[in-house]
Amino acid sequence: MRKLCKIACFMQSISEALSLAVALVLRADPDLYEIVGLSLYVSITATVLACAFGLPLGALLATVRFPGRGAALVLVNALMGLPPVVVGLFVYLYLSRSGPLGFLGLLYTPTAMIIAQTLLITPIVAALSRQVLEDLDSEYAEQFRSFAISGWQRIQALVWDGRYALLTVALAGFGRAVAEVGAVIIVGGNIDHLTRVMTTAIALETSKGELALALALGIVLMTLALIVNAMVYSVRATATRAAYA
Repeated sequence: MRKLCKIACFMQSISEALSLAVALVLRADPDLYEIVGLSLYVSITATVLACAFGLPLGALLATVRFPGRGAALVLVNALMGLPPVVVGLFVYLYLSRSGPLGFLGLLYTPTAMIIAQTLLITPIVAALSRQVLEDLDSEYAEQFRSFAISGWQRIQALVWDGRYALLTVALAGFGRAVAEVGAVIIVGGNIDHLTRVMTTAIALETSKGELALALALGIVLMTLALIVNAMVYSVRATATRAAYA
């Protein structure tokens, strides 16, 4: 009987917290949307930078044969699984006052969080884009040889033909960035109204027992995940229709 009462009380508290969470979302709570806005700013900026670095690297690895290419591929693929806390620690050491970049004063700022996320997802973008472009390069190898096109024209053709798959790669990078907690909490410090993003706020509010805000942020985060997955599906469907057009 006592166990049933505990379960009932638990379910009631969860129900109340969920109701408050939905109310926070629907009434556009300023604190909630400030956190969401910062999360989107940091993650989108990091994704753009990661694509700026990762896509050219992926194209280079896909189309150019050079000594040490095998080792470079192994390194890039290994960095895909780099623990976020290691990235956070690495960035922290460089940006701390005693570090070589400490004079910039970037530690515990959104810029530091962007740097950490960029380092984290650049290998993912590079490795996935390399696979996409290398598969296309193998498929079109004979055509490229027959037209005797330059290396730059070859890369342009591959990027254009693989644009839908590369957009999927970018969306995968964004999904990884927006869900990150380990690295950003180390270099950002989870400072209220400055560096608090959705994942770090969920961790903090849960530890404080403030489930309403944590659930509200969880709802927004899950909604973003669904939107990203829907976009990936849409891009793949568009690519399939274009291939058969």
